[in-house]
Amino acid sequence: MACLLLVLSGCAALEPEVRTVRVEVPVLVPCKMQEVSVPPWAAASLKKSDSLELKVRALLAERRQRIGYERQLETAVDACQ
Repeated sequence: MACLLLVLSGCAALEPEVRTVRVEVPVLVPCKMQEVSVPPWAAASLKKSDSLELKVRALLAERRQRIGYERQLETAVDACQ
């Protein structure tokens, strides 16, 4: 019995070891990007009675708009990854 008390008192005299452990865990972070607004398309206001030249110009302008809009969308997606 005395031996048991001696062992227990020896454990109580030691200070607990304090260690700092760094654990790296990936955490999901919500993406905070402004919403990309859809531009007013150039060909949306075309009428059947408009001239062929006007229609072609509007479609070419809309193509450039679409390319710019897609770049904005790609930038927003890349910023969130």
